[in-house]
Amino acid sequence: MTALDVHEVRHRLKLKKDAGHTKLFENRDGVACPACGEPFADLLATDRREYSLDPPGSARLCVVREDDRLLLLTHR
Repeated sequence: MTALDVHEVRHRLKLKKDAGHTKLFENRDGVACPACGEPFADLLATDRREYSLDPPGSARLCVVREDDRLLLLTHR
């Protein structure tokens, strides 16, 4: 799979939270996950080297590590 260019698909995502170093997006238009190829529900993008989260319910997670950021994608 290829990297996810958030700027390229920004019109298909809803920004839910922006903390500067971390952004949370909701997938509103079936954007494919760069890890598994299936549409994801939410995307957390952070430039922090570490991040702790408590995923909702039984959500499946995909993780993509790029040179300058970490992508955490949830699937419902």
